Amino acid sequence: MDARKGNIYEILNGNKQFLIPVYQRFYSWDLEQCKRLWSDIVEMQKKGKAGHFVGSIVNIAEQAMPTGVQKYMIIDGQQRMTTLTLLLLALRDYAIANPQDVSINSRRIDNMLLKNEYESGDERYKLLLTQTDRDILISLVECRPIPEGTISRLLNNYDFFAGKIKDKDLTPAEIYESIGKLQIVNITLDRAVDDAQAIFESLNSTGKELSESDLIRNYVLMGLEPAEQSYVYEHYWRPMELLFSYETQESVMDRFFRDYLTMKLTRIPKQNRVYEEFKMYHLNCEFGSVRELCQDLLTFAKYYTDMVFRRSNNKALKRLYDDINDLRMEVSYPFLLKVHDDFSNGIISEENLEEIIELCISYVLRRNICDIPTNSLNKTFATLRNEIKSDDYMNSIKAFFVSRDDYKEFPDDDKFKRAFMT
Repeated sequence: MDARKGNIYEILNGNKQFLIPVYQRFYSWDLEQCKRLWSDIVEMQKKGKAGHFVGSIVNIAEQAMPTGVQKYMIIDGQQRMTTLTLLLLALRDYAIANPQDVSINSRRIDNMLLKNEYESGDERYKLLLTQTDRDILISLVECRPIPEGTISRLLNNYDFFAGKIKDKDLTPAEIYESIGKLQIVNITLDRAVDDAQAIFESLNSTGKELSESDLIRNYVLMGLEPAEQSYVYEHYWRPMELLFSYETQESVMDRFFRDYLTMKLTRIPKQNRVYEEFKMYHLNCEFGSVRELCQDLLTFAKYYTDMVFRRSNNKALKRLYDDINDLRMEVSYPFLLKVHDDFSNGIISEENLEEIIELCISYVLRRNICDIPTNSLNKTFATLRNEIKSDDYMNSIKAFFVSRDDYKEFPDDDKFKRAFMT
């Protein structure tokens, strides 16, 4: 391990490229983190401070080539590195738009800090993000138009910095000087000696902690050989991520992994231990390879996002998904994942699927109207798959609901009517 203190200019200068591996999360800093960084820059400059520590960048050096670009795979620090790149982009673009301001040199920023001047293709860029954000950052670097309506934190944060530069709280020259005062510890790991997985798990980036789904993605993909890693990411993991809405991807994916494990294990993992439970499940699951596991995750993520985002070409199913969301029936997802998979595998018909969902909706609604405590519902749905008899599928589910006379009771018509009237 080689650790050196420096600044972003020293880190980026030279024929280098920093790559974000596929197992890393997408760019996730919001305006809150950008405002904090900007506030630190302004305070440091106005108070005449010599520097300000903003954290570390941890990377693994790829095998050095006699000629060409030296590449580094970032395992921690992409958020601050990308954000500083956005600030440099905004500063460069200000200089291009204001050529009369000779205090700032746009070509210096462009050719030393954003691009490898004499390279072509992907190697032209100092920073190469994952597929979610790569094209947008390249478009910003190349000053290409970005399609109207594109939703991206990269664009939001770039616009924030561009606005601050125009406000002239600091002069462009002062901003450039202040960026150079931001102190970063650049840590380069030795692939043969350092345990990158263990280091990644122990890191807690300033700004936003790693989510459970961030840690799971890293765990699944990081240990694979490069070719297999790319295949699994492109064919399974990336398609799975695209099923989730961009704005809520992180939170909904966290919930998906918890509900997926609940379905598989028929017990509910603690909210802050989903990653640990997933690792244990992976070590003991029925799948012989990571590829098979990811294929299963993609299959169930499709069922899950259909329910969460109300997607279906079947009008009856879409109406039921609307009801599930309106009643906030998240507790039923683990059981309904199992039922959707049985429908997909031809074990039950589409009519059976609709009937089971209607039964679950009725169960939740009736109990709510009858003011029966809901704290047992999650356990009821977590274990309900155990009641299914494959040779009498529908009747076994109905029998479970009808036979309950305890806290899992399914209120009959008379009880429901009396409660509904009041």
